[in-house]
Amino acid sequence: MTRRTTLPQIAMALAAAFLSSPVIAAPAIISEPESAGFSAERLARIDKTLQGYVDRKEVPGVVGLIARRGKVVYHKSFGHRDAEAGEPMSNDVIFRIASMTKPITSVAAMILWEEGRFQLRDPISKFLPEFSDMDIALPVEPGESTRGPYKTVKATKPITIQDLLTHTAGLPNPYRGVTRALYNEVRQNRKPHGTIGDYVTALSKLPLNFEPGERWEYGPATDVIGRLVEVLSGMTLDAYFKEKILRPLGMNDTHFYLPSSKVPRLAALYRPNDDGKIELQESPDENSRWVREPNVYFSGGGGLVSTSTDYFRFHQMMLGGGELDGVRILGPRTVRLMTSNHTGDTAIWLRGAGFGFGIGYSVLTDQGPSGMPNAEGTYGWGGAYCTVFWVDPADELLGILMTQIRPYTHLNIRQDFQTLAYQALVD
Repeated sequence: MTRRTTLPQIAMALAAAFLSSPVIAAPAIISEPESAGFSAERLARIDKTLQGYVDRKEVPGVVGLIARRGKVVYHKSFGHRDAEAGEPMSNDVIFRIASMTKPITSVAAMILWEEGRFQLRDPISKFLPEFSDMDIALPVEPGESTRGPYKTVKATKPITIQDLLTHTAGLPNPYRGVTRALYNEVRQNRKPHGTIGDYVTALSKLPLNFEPGERWEYGPATDVIGRLVEVLSGMTLDAYFKEKILRPLGMNDTHFYLPSSKVPRLAALYRPNDDGKIELQESPDENSRWVREPNVYFSGGGGLVSTSTDYFRFHQMMLGGGELDGVRILGPRTVRLMTSNHTGDTAIWLRGAGFGFGIGYSVLTDQGPSGMPNAEGTYGWGGAYCTVFWVDPADELLGILMTQIRPYTHLNIRQDFQTLAYQALVD
């Protein structure tokens, strides 16, 4: 007997298919600046400043985006995606976002936290036992007979998941501590087919720089969080991102490794020469390490490429209390927890005075010492190739700037963009 499909069954099937399909993100629609409290005349000052950086050959090209109350009021590109090929910059260019991966990895972890899979104060060794017996490296004092650049003592406190999320775990890193050479050796000896699990295991064998929770020190902690997500979910970080964050939010141009069809939109990477002018560091082709195989190493600390539009969608979700276009990623109180200061008065040396640190974000705690116009409670971060974003809940405003140059600390382009965004806000 042939079974007939009823109209209600067809409707239910169509609804299920619709709900299981990824959201397709359209290009950002530009709203009139005045509709969101901006002066169009003042906002236009940004053009001259960003174009100036391009004209002076200090950056190859740049994309800036500013949104308020969900309305994009500024989304413009300047210069070149690939200066050598004469390819112009455009708003859909794909950038290496480096440490701007960290907030996405932190959200991935907090999705699991909301499912009751861990508590923030749990020791990481509960899930990654290789971190169960840690040493601390101490400098050798003058006159001591200890061989080598440091001595070790046993840590008296375990590394908690909260320590990792707030960069207070004491992990070795390339910036500070007597273990820098050992850390760089681990990073440089990573095998071509190695996974983030292999890297985290190697990292766990190195001594810490200090007792967990003692101070703030930037390093590879979010890679360990990415590995935690893999262990708890039973999925690679790439697959977990796609299922839980990227597809639901329509972030279709955000990848750990760029598909070959999208390589023509990848930005070239530059560095400054001795005169401060740009010179090519990496061509935007199939040989880029963000493209070439094997595509097996998923760094939660800095592995993604993305566009300004995709990244806007992610942080509009955060500004919306964990929801965007009817898709809920987190609960609003989880967002509040993540964007609160978890580090007290501990110095956040990478940001300077006036900042604390939350879960995946720096948090502005005192506007005066920060020297920036953002309201207290603003959270954000940047990437190693001169990308940056901020989210200001008080003014319901977010900004994103993307270019590709490293190092970039000789430039004020990120600060200039932020200052110019706020001087244009007049309501």
